[in-house]
Amino acid sequence: MSGAPSRGGADASRAVAGVQAGFYAATGLWPVVSPGTFQAVTGPKREVWLVKTTGLLITAVGAALAVGARRPRVSPETATLGVASAAVLAAVDLVYVARRRISPVYLLDAVAELALVGAWALARRRAGPAPSGST
Repeated sequence: MSGAPSRGGADASRAVAGVQAGFYAATGLWPVVSPGTFQAVTGPKREVWLVKTTGLLITAVGAALAVGARRPRVSPETATLGVASAAVLAAVDLVYVARRRISPVYLLDAVAELALVGAWALARRRAGPAPSGST
């Protein structure tokens, strides 16, 4: 074996980036486009402007992941953005549900975010070792 990353690994990373991009576009735009339905599901919010701002930031991350998914190979920066954003959002969901600051419905998002972290890990494993000299 040459130690070069497999094409399957590159395809898997592109697929994960694309799925996460779509998920973030949908969940990020939802509170912007329909704050009423968003709050009906997730509970009332004191600062709707903050919910919309957070949604737009999540949408921006999704847009960056979509760009990365279209490249022949997902860059380390794109993969890091995908893993880190999913991990942070999962942590926020878990911590603030435990503190009873947000609705338990956010545990569904935590499951989705942790699934994305797992999908990135599987894609990375499938890709094989990083080429020598890379960071």
